Amino acid sequence: MLGFIDVDFLKIIVPILLKGAVMTVELTFLAVFFGTIIGLIVALAKISRFKILAILGGIYTWVIRGIPLLVQLYVLYFGLAQANILQMSPFQAAVTGLSICGGAYIAEIIRAGIQSIDKGQMEAAMSLGMSYSQAMRRIILPQAYRRILPPLGNEFIALMKDTSLVSIVTMVELMRSGTLLDSTYMRSMEIYLAVAVIYLVLTTFFVFVIECLEKRLAIVDGD
Repeated sequence: MLGFIDVDFLKIIVPILLKGAVMTVELTFLAVFFGTIIGLIVALAKISRFKILAILGGIYTWVIRGIPLLVQLYVLYFGLAQANILQMSPFQAAVTGLSICGGAYIAEIIRAGIQSIDKGQMEAAMSLGMSYSQAMRRIILPQAYRRILPPLGNEFIALMKDTSLVSIVTMVELMRSGTLLDSTYMRSMEIYLAVAVIYLVLTTFFVFVIECLEKRLAIVDGD
């Protein structure tokens, strides 16, 4: 025993919690991957010359950012199934919900990064005969990525913590693993302290990785 913490009990629950932590990391990477694709499409739509695309992009970020992720997960998992529209597995609902929600925030990050590039860059590229898409792909986006990376890293950490919400759709990740253990052993303090420590270790590790990546890119770019 170590105070109110039973070390022998921790030896039993930690391996189970670590399995849940692996699923938490997997969900986070998938959410950031699909969220970045969604975010890039929405960001380009919002800054498009075509008004209808800009409006649709604006509606997407307005709606998704205005509704809590928890509600979105309920709609995706329980609502669509009840309405006989789509029956998702817990994993599908979790990845879809996190990606859609993350995509709305990532869209704003990418939009801000693109718009921070001097307009003269686009004009110069187009005066050289590039199309809009070529100029965006070859000139604007490569310059914007360094400005996007820090807030994108913050979004990665935020999504990792948000994965705890997918436990409500019975997805067995870190938080759900802790809840199931608590319902079995009724030892909330030790279990949730262990969950908290694992979350802290994960977020600290990925913050460190993101900072190293930022420094590496700064060196490559000659700063």
